Amino acid sequence: MNENCKLAAVGDNCIDFYDQTGDAYPGGNPVNVAVYTVRLGGTASYTGVVGEDDYGALMRRAIAGKGVDVSHLRTEPGTTALSHVSIVDGDRVFGDYEEGVMASFRLTDEDIDFLCAHDLVVSGLWGMIAPDLPRLKARGVKVAFDFADKPEDPVVAQALPFVDYAFFSNDADGDAALEDFLRNVTAKGPKVAVVTRGEKGSLAYDGEHFYRGDIVPCQVVDTMGAGDSFIAGFLYGLMRGQDIPACMALGAQNSSVTLGYAGAW
Repeated sequence: MNENCKLAAVGDNCIDFYDQTGDAYPGGNPVNVAVYTVRLGGTASYTGVVGEDDYGALMRRAIAGKGVDVSHLRTEPGTTALSHVSIVDGDRVFGDYEEGVMASFRLTDEDIDFLCAHDLVVSGLWGMIAPDLPRLKARGVKVAFDFADKPEDPVVAQALPFVDYAFFSNDADGDAALEDFLRNVTAKGPKVAVVTRGEKGSLAYDGEHFYRGDIVPCQVVDTMGAGDSFIAGFLYGLMRGQDIPACMALGAQNSSVTLGYAGAW
C-alpha cells in the first residue's frame, strides 16, 4: 500500500448523547475511523444509514464537514442511532443504545462495488456487515474489523476468516493470556491481530512476532474515540507502508490527540 490509498469505513454511526450535559456528538466506530484518517492526511469515505431526523442531518453535515466522502450515506425513514453516555472519572460509560434505522442496514450491490473501489475497508462489531465480508474478501479488498471488547460475540467467529486486520480491546488480562488469545485469532484468518490495552499500551501479533506499543502521555478529558483513533493511526501507517511498530506508535499518537477533548471529534 502507499500514501495515496483510500479507506472505506462502513457500518454503524450513532449520536453520542451525554446524559449529564445534554451534549450530542456525531460518532460511531467506522465513522470515527474515517474522520481520524482524514485528520491524519488520508482519504476516506463512509457508507451507512441515518434517519430522517435532526440528528441524521447533523450526522451527514458533520461527517462531510470533516472531508469524508458521504456519497453512500443513505437517509431512510426513522430515527438515527443514539448511544447514551455518562462520564465517570474522565472515562466514558455507555448506557442504553437506541439502534434506530441501523437495525435494518444492509449493503446493496452498489455499496459492495463502491467499497471494493477502495484499498482498505474498515468496519466493526455493530456495523451489520459481517454477512457481506465473504463478498468483499472474494473481490480482493483488504478488510480491517474492530471487535471491541466482545471476543465471545457470535460476530467474531463469523467475521474472522474474512478479516485481514483484527482489533480488540482488553486492559484486564496479562501478557501471557493475551499472547495466547492473539495466536488463536490469527490462526482463524487475520494477518495481524491487535489488542489495545488502555494505559498499558497495545500488543500486536503477525503470526510470527509479538510487538508491544506504548502510550503517549497526555491529559485525559474524555476517552470517547480513543480506540478508534488508534485504529485509524495504525491503518494509516499501514497504508503508507510502515511496519507494525511504526503503525502502533502512530496509533498511540493519534489517540493522545483525541483524549484531549470532549466527544469523539
